[in-house]
Amino acid sequence: MLRGPWRWLSGWDVMVTRPLALLLLVAACVLGFVALSDEVHEGETQDIDERIVRSLRREEDPAMPRGPWWLAETARDVTSLGGVPVLSLITVAVCGFLLVARRYRTSLFVFSATVTGWLLNAVLKNLFHRPRPSIVPHLTETLSTSFPSGHAMLSAITYLTLGALLAQFAEQRRVKVYILSVALLLSVLVGCTRVYLGVHYPTDVLGGWVAGLAWSLLVTVAARSVRRRSPALREEARRPVP
Repeated sequence: MLRGPWRWLSGWDVMVTRPLALLLLVAACVLGFVALSDEVHEGETQDIDERIVRSLRREEDPAMPRGPWWLAETARDVTSLGGVPVLSLITVAVCGFLLVARRYRTSLFVFSATVTGWLLNAVLKNLFHRPRPSIVPHLTETLSTSFPSGHAMLSAITYLTLGALLAQFAEQRRVKVYILSVALLLSVLVGCTRVYLGVHYPTDVLGGWVAGLAWSLLVTVAARSVRRRSPALREEARRPVP
């Protein structure tokens, strides 16, 4: 009796089942972001946010972060990996490589997906307009509002999107896992430095991670859908990298 349905389920095309699973993850991320932003807007997270930020500073001098003397300078170096200048250079370099490799459509898609994700972050910041932490001195300069963290969200969007792209060029599964793990690690490190430097609350960073992950997953679904419908993109994907 169950043989027919099981045969039908096992015959699902992988290009359909994977996007459906990714869309469920996108929906979960969106719901998580909405719930988190609601808590932040109502001030429910303010107390725990401030406790965590204070715990990273010395009690006798809030201007001094905990840890060895070199850690603050290292955090400033790492946090720059999530800044617009560095991410712009990386995005332009990758798109330039794709153009040289004659993957014109892929280059345009990557550039468009990254830039629109950055614009989304600007819209969200203006929407929530949360002030920066004022309970400790900032250890680096800031230019915009606090929620969601631009560095956390932009690094997640850029590194995960580019990581997913590079993973397509790899044939071995362990290479794909390594590439995506590095992309994820960079995003996590950038977000953690924002809290350590006192320029973001933990919920700002968490919101940036969730929003950035949702965008990168949505871009992945869109890329697979467009590739499935575009013979030219499929040809680009099969073309060996020179």
